[in-house]
Amino acid sequence: MGTDSYGLSRVVGEKGVLPQRARKLDPSLPCREAELLIDVESLNIDAASFKQIKDDVGGDPARIAGRIQDIVRERGKMQNPVTGSGGMLIGRVKELGAKHPANGVLKPGDRIATLVSLTLTPLVIDEVKAVHVDIDRVDIRGHALLFASGIYAKLPEDMPDTLSLAALDVCGAPALVARHVRPGMTVAVLGAGKSGALCLAQARRSLESRGRLLALDISQKALDALSAIGLCDEALKVDATQGVDVMEAVRKATDGQLCDLVVNCASVGNTEMASLLSVKDGGTVIFFSMATSFTTAALGAEGVGKDVTMLVGNGYVPGHATLTLELLRTEPSLRQLFESRYV
Repeated sequence: MGTDSYGLSRVVGEKGVLPQRARKLDPSLPCREAELLIDVESLNIDAASFKQIKDDVGGDPARIAGRIQDIVRERGKMQNPVTGSGGMLIGRVKELGAKHPANGVLKPGDRIATLVSLTLTPLVIDEVKAVHVDIDRVDIRGHALLFASGIYAKLPEDMPDTLSLAALDVCGAPALVARHVRPGMTVAVLGAGKSGALCLAQARRSLESRGRLLALDISQKALDALSAIGLCDEALKVDATQGVDVMEAVRKATDGQLCDLVVNCASVGNTEMASLLSVKDGGTVIFFSMATSFTTAALGAEGVGKDVTMLVGNGYVPGHATLTLELLRTEPSLRQLFESRYV
């Protein structure tokens, strides 16, 4: 039998099923030959998942901690049964299996962030030390296992861990924007959180001062913060669950032209139609939100007769961690925004 690069041997009771899809994983020790063992310090829970848990338990930090512990205890990983999403973690390398590709690159004691989802990462939580309700982060004591196929980033020495964690959690989003934005386009970003801010910063860079950039969110405070540092040409306060209202606001802001590209980074569900109605025929929508419903998006586009390319944002784009950290290094106002809101 070959090396278990994908962690199939960690799946409990479902032969041939990959860890992300599996109902339950086995996170027990010892670390196996193609695995990397991590002493976990913090979990950055996916925004849609954290919001669902927080709303369900009334925002109480102790109950949030309890719900996360229950999920991990039951499933051997952090995968919200409602949203299906997870997040990512930071921690310190404790052990490297003999056949893990990080041998010779990492050593015990190195601090890393995993860039694969917690939905496929075997995890044990021994203790929840703190719940940071405003930034979707949970500090814990525990361990996790990273498979040979799992990507990671060494934590940079020129910025705080909390800042790195906040940015790396969503680093696939701006990297995907860099791939699709071209000068002259009209681009809208739905959601003014971490991923939205990074997408706007990268879109502004890719537009090269030729094009138009819209930020949409329900929070005027969040929009004001983005406008204050020049991340958008216009900020629209909208409820993204109201598709027709959003379309009318975008139509007005674009003189009836609508957008070439819409990037959906919303942390709530039922925002698919707002994105689809705001894009031109022949345009593109990137759904980076973990609250996206494929069925709603596909049937919704058909139902309104929209000829639009729909992309599901992949959390992995080659060079995504480097691109995102470089945005923070070269955009002082963006870094200051992250430090004030997410650290």
